[in-house]
Amino acid sequence: MTARTRVAVIGGGASCEHEVSLASAASVADALAGAADGERYDVVRLTIDPHGTWLDVGGRPVGLTGAACLLRRCDVVLPVVHGPHGEDGTLAALCDLAGLPYVGSGLRAGALAMDKWTTKLVAAAVGVATAPGVLLTPGTRAAYAWTHPVVVKPVAAGSSHGVSMVARTEDLDAALAAAFALDDRVLVEDVVVGREIDVAVLARPDGSRVVAPTLEIVTAASDGVFGYEEKYGGTADFRIPAPLDETDTKTLEDAAVAVFDALGCAGVARVDFFWTQDGPVLNEVNTMPGFTEQSQVPKMFAAAGLAYADLLDLLVRDAVAPGMER
Repeated sequence: MTARTRVAVIGGGASCEHEVSLASAASVADALAGAADGERYDVVRLTIDPHGTWLDVGGRPVGLTGAACLLRRCDVVLPVVHGPHGEDGTLAALCDLAGLPYVGSGLRAGALAMDKWTTKLVAAAVGVATAPGVLLTPGTRAAYAWTHPVVVKPVAAGSSHGVSMVARTEDLDAALAAAFALDDRVLVEDVVVGREIDVAVLARPDGSRVVAPTLEIVTAASDGVFGYEEKYGGTADFRIPAPLDETDTKTLEDAAVAVFDALGCAGVARVDFFWTQDGPVLNEVNTMPGFTEQSQVPKMFAAAGLAYADLLDLLVRDAVAPGMER
C-alpha cells in the first residue's frame, strides 16, 4: 500500500436492502476518509441505484463501463452492498475479472452463504445443526401443508425482508406470498426456541481466524422474530459479550469458524445462531453484514478493543496483503 491508498467504497444495490447498504457504505466511507486525519485513504464513493445503475460521487449516472474505469484507478475495493447483486458474490466476481483486490468473500462464498438452503447443506456436512425445513418453489407450493408453527423466509434476501412467523394455517398463504415476492425459492423452517447469538469471524492473510466477543440479541417482539424495524429503528438490545459460560462460548466459536471455512469466507462474516438446550443451531451467514458503527459486527470487535475505524483499516490492509485467498 502507498502512503495514501485509493479505496473505492460501493453502496446501494438493486435489492430490498438498498437503503441499509447506503447507510453502511456512507459510514464506512466517512470513517476511511477520516483515517489518520485524512492522510491514509483517498476514498472514491460509488453507488448502485435500486435499478442497477452505477452513479458517481455526484450522483451522476456513469454506467458499468464508467464505473469500471473508476474502479481500475483504485488500489482496492470495499463493496458494501448487502443482499443479491452484491453480497452474493456478484461484485466480487467483477473485481476478480478486473484484477482488483477487494475486501470480503469471493464469488463462491458469497453465492453459497446468500443461499440459505445451500448454507444449511454445507453446515450439515461439517456437523453444525440447522432448523428442520423444506424448500418450496412456485411449482411445489401447492404440495406443502401447514401442520405446526413455522418461519417462512426467502432463500436469498436479508435484513428480515419477507420473513414471517406463521402460527396459524390461515396466515400461511400471506407469508408465502410475501416471501415469493422477493425470491422464487422460499424456505419454510420449524420454529427454533433459543437465544439469538451472533458470532463475528475475521480471516487474516496468514490463515488465522479472529473471533470477536459474542453478541446476544434480546428481542421485545411478540412473535420472537428480530425484524426489520427493531434491527434498524435503534431499539435493538445487544448484549456483548453474550452471557454464556466458557464451554458454551467455545462451542459457538468453533461452529462459527467451521461454517465460515466450509463456505470459504474471507474478510469478516457474521454467523448467526440460536443457542438451544441441545447446543447451537445455525440460522444464517452474512458475508457483508451491516457495517455502520452501531451495527453488530463493529460493536463486537469494539468490545474486544478494536475501534470501528481500526477494523476498517485492518480489513482494507488485509485485502491487499500478499497471501490473501478467497
